[in-house]
Amino acid sequence: MNDDLFRVRFWGVRGSVPVSGAQYQRYGGNTICVEMRCGPHTLLFDAGSGARPAGEELMAAGVNQFDLFFTHCHYDHIIGLPFFFPLYNPRIGVTTWSGHLAGRMTTLEMVSEFMRPPWFPVAMEVCRACIGTRDFVAGDILKPQAGVTIRTGSLTHPGGCIGYRIEWGGRVVCLISDTEHEPGKLDPVVLGLIEGADLVIYDCTYTEEEMLRKRGYGHSTWQQGVKLCEAAGARGLAIFHHDPSRTDDQLAAMEKEALAAFPGAFAARDGQTLEFSRLKLPKPSPLRQATRQPTANGKRRSVR
Repeated sequence: MNDDLFRVRFWGVRGSVPVSGAQYQRYGGNTICVEMRCGPHTLLFDAGSGARPAGEELMAAGVNQFDLFFTHCHYDHIIGLPFFFPLYNPRIGVTTWSGHLAGRMTTLEMVSEFMRPPWFPVAMEVCRACIGTRDFVAGDILKPQAGVTIRTGSLTHPGGCIGYRIEWGGRVVCLISDTEHEPGKLDPVVLGLIEGADLVIYDCTYTEEEMLRKRGYGHSTWQQGVKLCEAAGARGLAIFHHDPSRTDDQLAAMEKEALAAFPGAFAARDGQTLEFSRLKLPKPSPLRQATRQPTANGKRRSVR
């Protein structure tokens, strides 16, 4: 493992439901799961059907400690959790995090409610890994590992959703899934999260034409992603959370159109890996104080 690289690997890039067939071979059919390696630290975001191959790879690579963050708990983001094999290995430690249900349900309650009879043959008690759970509130700044800072924000999606800004080694990668934009407006929460980012992974489920009949579904478009990245000075845009009916040819056409509008745009694919080298930054002055994002009630929190 290279301690000077920020790696992003897409294990699942579809929204709503997994798909298979000849027309989905290039971009893949697994639902949402993204791995980020911040030097020696491994982070996973969501546990859609892409979590199954992700878990197999982590075990094969000998990774025995990592953090799993949930954006929210709709089926396409958690359906792979019971088939995430590291959960059953007693030599592995995993910390799970969520904030979209703050004040309504804890991370432990969320996971336990999903993984139990009659929805699944067995309950969480069969998992032999050392599993920790952490709760936070949108707006909190998370410090899951040394040198890793994660800023959070509330997205516009039915039932709630969390956007993440991951900072490590002078690099910034943002995960903005799922969210619905308001026509003619740029979401200030999203703009704050993606400011100056190296990569923005953005919910591009629909086209602008499709959005006319998809209002209220809680999703966005690549066109809005381009506008946000341009306004925030972000350098890369990953078209993500592909509609399950979108074929390879349709996604390739969308990717070509987006690339013409924004040079850093591309359509994410299952198995795709991106690497960013750590930047050499000057040491901060000992007199300089860290700033923290305010939470909804105006208070500031940092969660470790």
